[in-house]
Amino acid sequence: MTTALITGATAGIGAAFARRLAADGHNLVLVARDTERLRAQATELHDGHGIEAEVLTADLSTDSGIEAVEARLTDRVSPVDLLVNNAGFGNKGRYLDVSIADELTMLKVHCEAVLRLTSAAAGSMRERGRGGVVNVASVAAFLPRGTYGASKAWVVQFTQGAARDLAGTGVRLMALCPGFVRTEFHARAGMGTGDIPGWMWLDADKLVAAALADLARGRSVSIPDPRYKALMSLVKLTPRSVLGGVTNRAGRSYGPK
Repeated sequence: MTTALITGATAGIGAAFARRLAADGHNLVLVARDTERLRAQATELHDGHGIEAEVLTADLSTDSGIEAVEARLTDRVSPVDLLVNNAGFGNKGRYLDVSIADELTMLKVHCEAVLRLTSAAAGSMRERGRGGVVNVASVAAFLPRGTYGASKAWVVQFTQGAARDLAGTGVRLMALCPGFVRTEFHARAGMGTGDIPGWMWLDADKLVAAALADLARGRSVSIPDPRYKALMSLVKLTPRSVLGGVTNRAGRSYGPK
């Protein structure tokens, strides 16, 4: 049985990855900050699917938390075959309304942790000649709006570049770029979602199924829904000066309240 390590595993997209991978027979290493939720999740997945679910409590906004996950990813006795870098969050407020401390914490989780954990996992995987990494980004990566989108753009660019460098090694890397997904993300950030049209919401379980299919196909970027694929095609054709105004107006309509 192969082993998958998932950060931000207790809710949303991370929990959907855990459910799907457990159902497919993968052992799991579940990473999050809340030990009690992790233990409950591990018990449920073990009892429901007969897999081994290991709990690793870690705060990826701290060096000690990142180091703990790095150590698990480089364990040669019990290797990790798939890493899902899903941990992340949003800050409520526009640029300069959010404190520098909070902005730096976001960059720590979205960029530094992703870099360090991907490197730890990919190095071990390259030695074995197989493995995969999914870095969860966002369609916000393709839009000129805010620190969140900028950090996710970094995730996409980093993942694509690393995927090219590791081509032929047996290690696959993919950036997953979903749109709005019904998770705890917006509530945790204090963001209102009442103005977001119903058609823009994605189901986390369907998203994960599409993402894993794209990873198996060897894609380095996955936008796992036809609606968002069409929107991002329009974004590519829109001048950046125009796009900036559109995203500012959309942010006022659909962003933090």
